[in-house]
Amino acid sequence: MAETKRKIALFLALTFGLSALTWIPQIQAGTIHPLWILATMWCPAVAAIATRLITQHNLRDFGWKPGKLKWLALAYVLPIFYALPVYLIAWSSGLGIFDEGKWIVAPNLTPLTGLAMIASAGLAASLLSATGEEIGWRGFLVPEMLKVSSFRRTALVSGAIWATWHMPLIIFADYRGHGTPLIFSIVCFAAMIVGLAVIMAWITVKSGSFWPAAMLHATHNLFVQGVFDAATVTNESSAYWTGEFGAGLALSMAIAAVLCLRISPLSDEAHEKGADPQDRPPSGANEPAA
Repeated sequence: MAETKRKIALFLALTFGLSALTWIPQIQAGTIHPLWILATMWCPAVAAIATRLITQHNLRDFGWKPGKLKWLALAYVLPIFYALPVYLIAWSSGLGIFDEGKWIVAPNLTPLTGLAMIASAGLAASLLSATGEEIGWRGFLVPEMLKVSSFRRTALVSGAIWATWHMPLIIFADYRGHGTPLIFSIVCFAAMIVGLAVIMAWITVKSGSFWPAAMLHATHNLFVQGVFDAATVTNESSAYWTGEFGAGLALSMAIAAVLCLRISPLSDEAHEKGADPQDRPPSGANEPAA
């Protein structure tokens, strides 16, 4: 247990230390930059790989194999289920106006063709950045925490760490953009990101791989930002409900997270052993496969 905690501490120190090197130039500029953001998103992967090499001299136990196709497929479509209701409410209530023309990404394309391109070709770029984070957060941190903690605690604490990691750019750069007070944005974003982390931890444990979490991370960014936000003509009230800093996604993610916590991915093994599936630290049988 002590060795696992030392691994976690080393990983977090490396993650935040490396990330600070990418935060500083963006904070100094007062704005985020795509290349710096890509570098930031790969800091958890670099930290996780370095921690594995330092502590066990190999790269096993990350869950490199993609696992069953059903988990990747589920991860791909999940953002539609939790985000679409938020935007339907916005479009029908006047908090935003739906404009499918915003999906036209090139001349002579129809909105539906543009949407298809966003949902397919756009996935590759989104997955490139998301994978860097997920090698670290779900490939390393979640499995290590599960060795010393319950699923509920692992999911929530890892989510809180992930949310905290985003805060320097939210507070000191323009990661959130504008439209709502800073405190409102922070609360909504933190609730949204912790809820998403619970879902990602759940699907990581069920699949035995970090790849479904990477897929979910990628399609979350793709659909929320590139599809739903893109097709929403906003007004001065829209930001309070839509987007990653609005109350709508925070609420929908909280509901989804509660469902995941009530249906533990460790329940089958726990029931076989007569233990509480939410509070029993899981055995290696449920850790992501190498």
